[in-house]
This record gives sequence, C-alpha cells and structure tokens, in this order.
Amino acid sequence: MREKQAAHRINQYIKVDTVRLVGDNLEVEPGLYDINFARHLASDLGLDLVEISKNSNPSVCKIVDYQKFLYEQKRKDKENKKKQKSTQIKELRLRPSIDDHDFNFKINHAKNFLTENNKVMVSVFFKGREINYKEKGELVLLKFADELKELGTPEALPKLEGKRMIMIIKPKIKTHGKN
Repeated sequence: MREKQAAHRINQYIKVDTVRLVGDNLEVEPGLYDINFARHLASDLGLDLVEISKNSNPSVCKIVDYQKFLYEQKRKDKENKKKQKSTQIKELRLRPSIDDHDFNFKINHAKNFLTENNKVMVSVFFKGREINYKEKGELVLLKFADELKELGTPEALPKLEGKRMIMIIKPKIKTHGKN
C-alpha cells in the first residue's frame, strides 16, 4: 500500500537544480543556491531542507527542523480557524394572521440574530384555506423586512414554496469608520 504524500518535499525528495533559501536562520544567507550545497548546509546544521513553494521558479526552501515546522503550521492553521466566523441561517416561522405582540417578539429575535451577523430566514406557513390569501402572508413578510431595515436587507422578494412563503434577510455590513 502506498503512503500518503507529505505536504512538503524535504531533503533528497526535492528534485530541482537550484533553490532560493529564505527564513530566519541566522547561519544561512538568503539567496539562490545549488540543491546539493543547500542539502549539505542543512545536514551540517542538523536540520532539514524543506520546500515551501514548489510552484515558484526557482523553488523556495527553508532550513528548519521539519517536525517543529509542521507543529508551527498546525498551530497557525488552528489559530486561523478560530478567527473564522461562519454565517448561520436562523429560521423564524410566522402565520399570516399573526398578532402584534407575537410579531414584535419575532422582530426582537430577528434583531438579535442580525446583530450576531447571522442571516434570518422568515417563513409564513399557510394552513388549509389560508393559501388562498397569499397576499396577506406577503404583506407580513414585507412588514417584517421593513421593521429590520436598519439591521438587514432582504436577499430577494418573498417567494412561495408549497404551503409556505420564504424570505431571507442578510445582515448589513458594518463600517468601522470615524463619525
């Protein structure tokens, strides 16, 4: 069975004639070197020659301890993943004949979701013969979007899918400028 290919080529697996050495290793001057000289330099220091960018011409390499290099890469990736914020879609369900108090209650939930940078999917469910009065459901959704115009904007007009009418409201992009 074949081994999984490594993320970086190291030492004898680098198959180019010339490499560009970079990095913060004080004993090695950055610049262009012959591959054999770079390998010899790395082995004299007790470190590995690691290919950082194979797509560039010549390939970019660093002289580092490979295991420590992999550890640092994983740590950086983990930090970057922590900083990412994925947008979620929160759903709110309404009825075409919703009471004012219930409507305001749902509006407050939607405001909280939008301030947390989440999208809000508002849907109006029609039961039985209520489907004959689609305009009433559309008016509820448009009123909902109007109440949230400071925090979010609708992605599209309300659309009917089966027995429910849907509208997605996305949060407005916050600007961090001076006032």
